[in-house]
Amino acid sequence: MQQTLDWIDWTVLIVTLATIVGYGTWKTRGRKNAQDYIKGGNSTKWWTIGLSVMATQASAITFLSTTGQAFSDGMGFVQFYFGLPIAMVIICLVFIPLYHRLKVYTAYEFLENRFDLKTRSLTAILFLIQRGLAAGITIFAPAIILSVVLGWNIVTLNIIIGVLVIIYTVSGGTKAVTVTQKQQMFVIFGGMIAALAIIINLIPDEVSFTDAIDIAGATGKMQVLDFSFDLNNRYTVWTGLIGGTFLMLSYFGTDQSQVQRYLSGKSMKEMQMGLLFNGLLKVPMQFFILLVGVMVFVFYQFNPSPLNFIDASTQTVLASEYGDDYKALQNKQAELFDMKQRLSLAYAENNDAKLKSELFTIDSIEKTYRLESKVLIKKAIDPDYANKYESLKKEIYDNSLGLMKKGTYNEKVEEFNKLSKDAAKDTQTNDRDYMFIRFILNNLPKGLIGLLLAVILSAAMSSTASEINALATITSIDLYGRNLKEDKGETHMVNMTKWFTFGWGIIAIIIACFANLAENLIQLVNIIGSIFYGNVLGIFLLAFFFKHIKGNAVFTGALITQIIIIGLYFLDNAEIINLPYLWLNLIGCVIVIIIANLLQPFSKKNN
Repeated sequence: MQQTLDWIDWTVLIVTLATIVGYGTWKTRGRKNAQDYIKGGNSTKWWTIGLSVMATQASAITFLSTTGQAFSDGMGFVQFYFGLPIAMVIICLVFIPLYHRLKVYTAYEFLENRFDLKTRSLTAILFLIQRGLAAGITIFAPAIILSVVLGWNIVTLNIIIGVLVIIYTVSGGTKAVTVTQKQQMFVIFGGMIAALAIIINLIPDEVSFTDAIDIAGATGKMQVLDFSFDLNNRYTVWTGLIGGTFLMLSYFGTDQSQVQRYLSGKSMKEMQMGLLFNGLLKVPMQFFILLVGVMVFVFYQFNPSPLNFIDASTQTVLASEYGDDYKALQNKQAELFDMKQRLSLAYAENNDAKLKSELFTIDSIEKTYRLESKVLIKKAIDPDYANKYESLKKEIYDNSLGLMKKGTYNEKVEEFNKLSKDAAKDTQTNDRDYMFIRFILNNLPKGLIGLLLAVILSAAMSSTASEINALATITSIDLYGRNLKEDKGETHMVNMTKWFTFGWGIIAIIIACFANLAENLIQLVNIIGSIFYGNVLGIFLLAFFFKHIKGNAVFTGALITQIIIIGLYFLDNAEIINLPYLWLNLIGCVIVIIIANLLQPFSKKNN
């Protein structure tokens, strides 16, 4: 069912976005030289740096996917960020002093001074590939949600979001990105605080906030820390502290979309304070966003929820031959809701261990119903899947003894279970990223809906602006400018950077138009980063700490490492090996350091 916004919501949404775009364009008009356009005139204060760094990372995906992640799996995802404060301290002590002393425009200029041009160019190209893909996803994330909700064409929405970003980013460069991100973060903080307050108010009066936390805890949603070494768990304390630290070191220390934010600082102290501010505030911010998702989960303990939050998919399956099966599943969920509501109220009054156990069981049953609903939707939209599913199901149920005699029963059951899980990853069944926006539209008051939509679009614009600004800078400084045979002057470089900004904006829009939903969008962005970041970080660590290593060894080692990491990812994706993607950051970093050291004795002397 498509949603019609009230005029109040449209007014709040349009005025908020127009103000941000207009302010950024006006405030930074007339920047003519490269120092002003690319480095923001080195005039940014520490609190603006901190907010800009946070805004760059806090895309629309953060609010759509993180809340959905918490709704489904609880608070454990916050462990992903445990390495961030550690990384901030290291970057402040090692990276920033070096960048500031060399007065670089990009992080990769340093690599040519330390190694050679080809190593600088390779690292820049690796950045352009992964960040170019990510820029498209940051546009696509809110566009696909709003296209379903508002009934707008997704290509139109991709173009609208992309064009809004291009306007002020081309006009004002780095300074425009920075000053608008400060306003965007105020909108984001205000909107999320208001959302949490409204959600708590919507929970029954007899259930306090503490009771709500207890109910969430009874179903495992409040389990923050996991100290296990189980590789089947993507998010543990160890993956966060080890894999997360390496990811954050690479992201904040070598990714130009972040480096460019703090290189605009007035002084080295302002840069360092801005990053430390981000390190102190980022983990609590992510905890808060996850808590919003958990509170939405608690809200649905007392209010009916759909089996699937994508209305179009629900309508598709109801109109298919599986419609009766889906209605039967809806009836079972309705019966379960009555039990869940009574138990939740009882548990709020008396934290009894038996009630806690029953709440956990009911939540597990509901998860099963949701998975079954995804299978039915997948069968309704994909006849080949339906035939394969039904054939395998029949073989298991009708010939279980025969399969046991052959010794293939467990193999067939495992294949059947995998087929069921595959249904949950389909574009038209995976509803995690739709949960929060559906809750907003169906339950929040007029005016606040417009503000929350502005939050989502502001986040999309802030992260996308940083990314295309950085992509243009790298293209202009590290590739175009470095290979010019003659100096064409600052005006020419500023104009070319503007054209590159425009071009990358168009590329991001095109990528967004061809993007597709992954299992979870925030995971997709982090997976893309993890495939490339470890290798890039290893190159920088070689530059910092391995003075005997020269360019040829690093260049060859980086190429080999990137091939290995991509191979490891695909092996994990095919379930041939079990390797959570966060570990790719550590593995990539270690491999490139080892290979470069092994190759150095065989490399020609390279200064």
